Amino acid sequence: MERTLYLNLIEQHLRIQPVCAILGARQVGKTTLAREFAKKHPEKKVEFFDLENPIHLASLETPMLTLSKYADHLVVIDEIQRRPDLFPILRVLIDDPACTYMFLILGSASRDLLRQSSETLAGRIGYIELPPFTLSDVRDADKLLMRGGFPRSYLAHSNEDSFLWRDGYINTFLERDLPGFGFDVPPRMMHRFWMMLCFYHGQLFNAHEIALSLMLSDKTVTKYLDILAGTFMIRVLQPWFENIKKRQIKTPKIYFRDTGIFNALSSIRSITELAKTPKIGPVWEGFALEEVINCLQIRSNDCYFWSTHNEAELDLLAFKNGKRLGFEFKYTESPKITKSMNIALEDLKLDHLYVVFPGSMSFDLSDKITACGLDVLQDIKV
Repeated sequence: MERTLYLNLIEQHLRIQPVCAILGARQVGKTTLAREFAKKHPEKKVEFFDLENPIHLASLETPMLTLSKYADHLVVIDEIQRRPDLFPILRVLIDDPACTYMFLILGSASRDLLRQSSETLAGRIGYIELPPFTLSDVRDADKLLMRGGFPRSYLAHSNEDSFLWRDGYINTFLERDLPGFGFDVPPRMMHRFWMMLCFYHGQLFNAHEIALSLMLSDKTVTKYLDILAGTFMIRVLQPWFENIKKRQIKTPKIYFRDTGIFNALSSIRSITELAKTPKIGPVWEGFALEEVINCLQIRSNDCYFWSTHNEAELDLLAFKNGKRLGFEFKYTESPKITKSMNIALEDLKLDHLYVVFPGSMSFDLSDKITACGLDVLQDIKV
């Protein structure tokens, strides 16, 4: 399955910078995307280093000697977070005016977790965040909502096979991947914490409440959340503060980035089961939120929610191309304007507000509010 948008983004970044980093969750398709990009450039010699391969890892024991051989190559380094000491080496190589290097590096940790190491490449590196499959890749919204977008989960032979894959993924992530990233956390406790987050999906994160339930400190609970956010499992949506007199919520909201992982942790095995649970609204809201962010290519740092203590709120406030865009997510067949939407338009000075709902058509609710079906998000012009 060719992900044209991201192939084009790699092309664009490598025209501008000598290093392009593709970041995303484990097994989200980063390696496949890198190989597809290499196939599209047969004129370029490619050297591939997988830092989970002991042979490749051993070959980089002397990284300067090894990598300096590949000027004029496309050098792909997979699982870069395992060797953060390589970043200064890359800087030295690409700053050599006598050589032309091109690096495509893949990582399963966010920019925040890699920041101390990657800051040596400031001005020399571009970042792409690769999500699981989205509706622009596949057209079956119910299947994507149920199975999530991890390729092996979505493409599994049956729902049962998909569920088993996700269950195994969760266990492997806790028992092998997190220690591999350098996190010393008890797998059972992290599993309990992750399951508890299912009850906070789409809600304000209450660290103290969770800490009491798990008999942990608030600091430890916050650390666990940072780990799941830094490995692309959880989206932490920060509140936006306007300089207005109303009292505003200052606690972040959390969302599972992949609904398939949420469903596995919640033991939901079919779309029928999901539709019958009271969780369907929040699950669909998180699903739609991720679709909007990925479809419109909004940077995570430009995404917020807004809420006041008098119950006026906005699910997503996004800054894109100098515009302030508002999004409300409604699991309904007939979206309507609410008082809260009009307050958000006025207080936040929004350029436009979109009410996203399950559907395949768009229509104006007012001059600045549009109801937009999830299937036609690409029609939004920003």
